[in-house]
Amino acid sequence: MLFRGFTVAGAAAFHALARGFADGGGGGDGLLDYEFGSTPRSRIEGGVYSSTEYPAHQWIPQHNEQSYTRRWPMKIWFYCDVAPETAGETPIADSRAVLARIDPAIRRRFADRGLMYVRNYGGGLDLPWSQVFGTSDRRAVEGFCRAQGIAWDWLDDDRLRTRQICQSEAVHPQTGEAVWFNQAHLFHVSALDPDLRETLLSVVDEEDLPRNVYYGDGAPLEDAVLDEIRGAYQAEMLRFAWARGDVLMLDNMLVSHGRAPFSGPRRILVAMAEPHGMAEPHGMPGPHGVAGG
Repeated sequence: MLFRGFTVAGAAAFHALARGFADGGGGGDGLLDYEFGSTPRSRIEGGVYSSTEYPAHQWIPQHNEQSYTRRWPMKIWFYCDVAPETAGETPIADSRAVLARIDPAIRRRFADRGLMYVRNYGGGLDLPWSQVFGTSDRRAVEGFCRAQGIAWDWLDDDRLRTRQICQSEAVHPQTGEAVWFNQAHLFHVSALDPDLRETLLSVVDEEDLPRNVYYGDGAPLEDAVLDEIRGAYQAEMLRFAWARGDVLMLDNMLVSHGRAPFSGPRRILVAMAEPHGMAEPHGMPGPHGVAGG
């Protein structure tokens, strides 16, 4: 739902609007912190954050927020504080329609084997683990990982590697509809610009890439399969130009989002609410290899 032409003037007004939806008028905040994040953001106030702080020339592919985990927000809001000079849309796509476009054989393979997301923090290539987990206490990090079914390894030079096996699809708790719900096409090394991919692999081994994804048993995903998934998103993508003061409200399971490249200043703020998740979807192998120390 796009709210346009209302008086939403600045971050504080956006925070109040999102909070009102999140807590149902109960007087609490109800907005979620950006826990276990995968991209750089800045906290603005309360549960309001900047959108992903990637360079303006980069596309951010379609994705459902935090679908690379087993716990995610059901509601997400975007607020246009400064509209870009050109482009910079937040494209959306219906996750049910994306699912319907994907070959049933691919769906079965993904569902049966699960997806294992591998992340490496620190080393100057991606977010430090202290920023991702919001603490510099290793024991607190281990506690979070243990609770979420995330395997971890502490590496040299204060680096951390995590592995988590997650869903490829999910069922909406209210509508009962199945949706394509993962970030395999985004986390996989093939999502990188070819020059950047080549540069990274000349510096580190594949296991040390900032992020990558495999089948749940550790087998590699096929580039052709990921290209088909990207094509399904592309076919369903809808775009609209931002206007200052716009608020876009999405059901995070039913609708994915992304970001188009842009020119000029652009400031889109984000808020999230209503945590939801799943333990271990049917047929998915559980987390393994948890290690600490």
